[in-house]
Amino acid sequence: MRDAALLGARLLLGGYMFIHASQKLLGKFNGPGLEAAGALFEKNGLAPGKQMAAAAASTEIAGGLLTITGIANPAGPLAVAGAMTVAAAHNREGGLMAARGGVELPVAYATLALTLAATGPGKYKIGPSLPGKLIALGVLAGGAAAGALIARMVAAKAASAYEPVEPVEPADAAVPDE
Repeated sequence: MRDAALLGARLLLGGYMFIHASQKLLGKFNGPGLEAAGALFEKNGLAPGKQMAAAAASTEIAGGLLTITGIANPAGPLAVAGAMTVAAAHNREGGLMAARGGVELPVAYATLALTLAATGPGKYKIGPSLPGKLIALGVLAGGAAAGALIARMVAAKAASAYEPVEPVEPADAAVPDE
């Protein structure tokens, strides 16, 4: 029963990563497409936006495929968790719930991914798992990359919040005659 539940969780998470990536890349499932996703990435401090959006979608596709198949476990779930951590940081201003553009879905996806990384894929998988030392190296590298992207986003938002605004004189301001 446990192995069937793990397979179901892997199929769910991997399937949603394919959908999520196809929204970003191709505009499928009411998604923005690469141009609009790139503009959004750029607005959030991840430049060049189009390339960053394509890299995020590629990570989601690869992570989803590795999660579904169980190949090289836990590389797939860890890739998904990294991508969703950056997505949660992007959505943080929307609060907790997805209905307001918040962190609900990326946090749920990241939590499921980390749970799958910790429990393993179960017996219904293709291929071997990764050796422990390689897993540790991957976790460190992925955590550093996600942290760097989040720091870049936070710094970009902070900088744009404090851009100087030039004072504007009212158009109908009259200079009094003396």
